[in-house]
Amino acid sequence: MGRKPTKIRVVPLGGLKEIGKNMTVIEYRDEMIIVDCGLSFPEDEMLGIDIVIPDITYIEKNKDKIKAIVLTHGHEDHIGALPYVLKKINVPVYGTRLTLGLVEVKLKEHKLTDVHLQRVDAGTTIQLGPFEVEYIKSSHSIPDACAIAIHTSLGVILHTGDFKIDYTPIDEEMIDLQRIAELGKKGILLMLADSTNVERPGTTMSEKNVGITFENIFGGTKSRIIVATFASNVHRIQQIVNAAYKHNRKIVISGRSMVNVSSVAQELGALTVPEGLIIDVNDIDKYDDHEIVIITTGSQGEAMAGLSRMATSDHRKLDIRAGDTVVISATPIPGNEKTVSRVINQLFEKGADVIYESLAEVHVSGHACQEELKLMHRLANPKYFIPVHGEYRHLKQHAKLAENLGMPKENIFTIQNGNVVEITKDYAKLAGNVPSGHVLVDGLGVGDVGNIVLRDRKHLAEDGLMVVVVTLTKENGKIAAGPDIISRGFVYVRESEDLIVEAKQVVKSALDMCEQQNTREWSVLKSSIRDVLKDFLYTKTKRRPMILPVIMEV
Repeated sequence: MGRKPTKIRVVPLGGLKEIGKNMTVIEYRDEMIIVDCGLSFPEDEMLGIDIVIPDITYIEKNKDKIKAIVLTHGHEDHIGALPYVLKKINVPVYGTRLTLGLVEVKLKEHKLTDVHLQRVDAGTTIQLGPFEVEYIKSSHSIPDACAIAIHTSLGVILHTGDFKIDYTPIDEEMIDLQRIAELGKKGILLMLADSTNVERPGTTMSEKNVGITFENIFGGTKSRIIVATFASNVHRIQQIVNAAYKHNRKIVISGRSMVNVSSVAQELGALTVPEGLIIDVNDIDKYDDHEIVIITTGSQGEAMAGLSRMATSDHRKLDIRAGDTVVISATPIPGNEKTVSRVINQLFEKGADVIYESLAEVHVSGHACQEELKLMHRLANPKYFIPVHGEYRHLKQHAKLAENLGMPKENIFTIQNGNVVEITKDYAKLAGNVPSGHVLVDGLGVGDVGNIVLRDRKHLAEDGLMVVVVTLTKENGKIAAGPDIISRGFVYVRESEDLIVEAKQVVKSALDMCEQQNTREWSVLKSSIRDVLKDFLYTKTKRRPMILPVIMEV
């Protein structure tokens, strides 16, 4: 009998057909590494859910094979699920300086103290079992972002991570295209590449364009300036700092995540702030308006973030004043357009002058557009390709782009979370599925809210609740008290007395019928109440509230 062919298995558990919760398992010689471990934010129908993390059933089942988690950069959609995953599988975590600095903050919040964090610098290689993992300098909207080349005896797997090609980066450290070209010349077996901006033609603007806009705004404004941006966009914060320093303005930082990230970035040298430039929020009134810049969270219209609280006068320390200049330095994430629009309207109502992306170049993306993606494909020249990091339309468009560049269609795998791609020296193919999906985090509960609970929440949100309380005698099952009806979110009882009286009569008739049939099982009584009341209320109101019968015996 011949030996089984050596093969690599690539298993994405997140980041495909969605934006966020990026996570990919690479398997080789019965050992595994995990690339990234991110979260995503809940969709509109996920009522009450705080965050969404990948389903790690497959990882838990194979936890003895996992050598490490390797991180490309420090954004939430790449590191946010780490605390939840590390509680299940305690493995070493590798990442660059700032990435691990941000991870440390998260782990402290979750009281995880026994995790082994190992710093890796761009340009270095680490040995993890049968994998040689090389970190390659990349460009993104956060410092210390890297692509990862995974060397095996079968060939190299290149994972681009999130990237763009910025020829004038803020930190003067350009993406290492030369190294990618060297690997491409030797031969890359498989590339997994960022698909987020594949629909956009041309190239992504340089971050320095935003700096020029800030210079113009700061130089031409005599009022207070409030800038809302992503806390993790350290390059953007650096540009705000530079403009504030040049125009003699002090900086106030608002928002817990903004304070945390800027503190870590300063400690690690990723953010340079002149001494005395940042002041405490309590000292803001010691300065004139033209001497102040406030950097805050809330660029996505999040209800609990700094900008939204200022817009609704709900912030403990800061409020929007007439004449303030507010700069929203971000693009709404798909699905957040309404909330961002609402905050902009509230800011205008308060008398602020609001500057956002459609009015000025106050934001550039951190992701590669079509021409940059083409360059990456040409330099890497992979044999096989898996588009990642995007909704399904992005993955399809990226596959089409690769095909237009001459890659054979059968070498491109447009897959979804849980699909397994198996690669040997001779072929690559789809080789089944593993459990995947999402786990919902609600408060301290991880995974205890599922589709049934969400369905109930949706039902309650749309139609309300009606509780029917009936007390029966233990002796003969006759009604001793009630039925009493309590309504929440369905109708206002005081203004619907006739409807409630009729509903009580309907319930009483149903119970009388059960008594005549000598039925005393509570489950049958509850079903009878639910059925007759549901039909009655729908006939009267064309609504279907959730009905909860409560039966007591005395």
